[in-house]
Amino acid sequence: MITPSYVRTMAAYNSEMNRRLYAAASRLSDEERRRDRGAFWHSLHGTLVHILWGDGQWMSRFDGWERLRTAIRESDHMIVGWDELRAARVEADRKIEAWAGKVDAAWLNSDMTWFSGAANREVTAPNRLLVTHFFNHQTHHRGQAHALITAAGEKTDDTDLFLVQPQMIA
Repeated sequence: MITPSYVRTMAAYNSEMNRRLYAAASRLSDEERRRDRGAFWHSLHGTLVHILWGDGQWMSRFDGWERLRTAIRESDHMIVGWDELRAARVEADRKIEAWAGKVDAAWLNSDMTWFSGAANREVTAPNRLLVTHFFNHQTHHRGQAHALITAAGEKTDDTDLFLVQPQMIA
């Protein structure tokens, strides 16, 4: 069962993992971050931009963020500059954690209806399922980003939730 506590834990984990990945990525050159390494979103930069794009799409539904007009197929090019991307990521994580602090059981147990561009139709689904998808999307693509960072010869700190979670609380 997805609970408000789960949402807050995952939002904090998301922020911490982004701090770790962006710190490692910052130690790479811009050329390395943009190198096409055969990932779905091509490069580390493209993958990180796509994660931010996905967060923006879902948060426009969950918390009233301004809806991004960039199409999914262009999402890896939405932000070009590294400093701009880093700043946008920090701000998004701050806002996601603030939203998570407001989530309650009633909202999680209600449904959302929206037009899905991916499905090309109106969709209705339980918020608890959509929140699970939201966090899974982040984790999935952060795993790709981690692999791209490793392939570029850089390391990150631990990424396992059970190892990171005590550090988040401390």
